[in-house]
Amino acid sequence: MLEIKQDDFVRLTTFIMNDYGINLTHKKNLIEGRLGKTITDMGFSNFTQYVDHILRTKSKDDLDVLINRVTTNHTFFMRENSHFEFFHDVILPEVEKASRTRSPGIWSAACSSGEEPYTMSIILREYFGGKPQKWDTRMLATDISQRVLNTAKKGTYSEESLKELPEAWKRKYFTKSGDEYTVTKQLRDNIVFKEFNLMDPIKFRTAFDVIFCRNVMIYFDQPTKDALVQRFYNVLNPGGYLLIGHSETLNKATSPFAYLMPATYRKI
Repeated sequence: MLEIKQDDFVRLTTFIMNDYGINLTHKKNLIEGRLGKTITDMGFSNFTQYVDHILRTKSKDDLDVLINRVTTNHTFFMRENSHFEFFHDVILPEVEKASRTRSPGIWSAACSSGEEPYTMSIILREYFGGKPQKWDTRMLATDISQRVLNTAKKGTYSEESLKELPEAWKRKYFTKSGDEYTVTKQLRDNIVFKEFNLMDPIKFRTAFDVIFCRNVMIYFDQPTKDALVQRFYNVLNPGGYLLIGHSETLNKATSPFAYLMPATYRKI
């Protein structure tokens, strides 16, 4: 396994921290383990050459590979199911009562390969589809990685990834080919996928009623997390919700959100 010298480790982790908010300053073994093959496949013989290349060129494709290698994109449909139950049973009824435009603001931040926003979109269509008035159920899904966004846009998943979905939803929203399932065009067109770095200012045209940002802030240090949480707060409508991963918590002393229950917060 290739070893990274301390100065190269500092250069690389400082760059990743400054540009992406991801704190890997205690992850030397992870970087060596996950990037070694990438480095040799690119034709470099050591980390110094690789870090020089990354910092000099800042190639979008190479950065995409880098971020994907040092973070984890494992997800599946209905992951942390209690969030989706709360989304259906509590959030959407409140949005229905409060909305004047019949166009709820829904954002899956750090959507990875798409399982989360497609789950949300199915629930949106199931909830609003039977209403007498027409609702615009389109939603926003973003990620820093164009590579995982391409997977999300394609919308093809393994049977294992869908194992938590009801059979009726599989039949209604997917077409099966062999052991793979592909989301229908109708469902795919219901999501606007965009590349977005959570370290950037949030300047989307709409305010949001709910933001899912799950299992991302585990990579951030506290100041970075606090700043992101404040940005989320600023773009949520009054009464809006922030849902984070069950392995994550917000700092109660600094967070502007009201705590409702584990991983669920509200803008009061």
